[in-house]
Amino acid sequence: MAKLFYEIVQHDGGWAYKVGETYSETFPSHEDALRAAETAAAEQRVAGSTDGIQFEDAEGRWHDEVARGDDRPDTEVSD
Repeated sequence: MAKLFYEIVQHDGGWAYKVGETYSETFPSHEDALRAAETAAAEQRVAGSTDGIQFEDAEGRWHDEVARGDDRPDTEVSD
């Protein structure tokens, strides 16, 4: 199972959460960013339905896969 780490950081004149190299929108306060990260992390853990997906890789090739609805990451928020 994958694990996603949400980190609260100063960003673009305010605060944001960061997962890997991706930043959220900017929030006016640390507390606002923390609440948004906790909400996003909780939503990532919610199971969905198993379904077919298509995606394009970096070389421009398309792939078909089955995405299991119960294959959700573990999440952690740190401030």
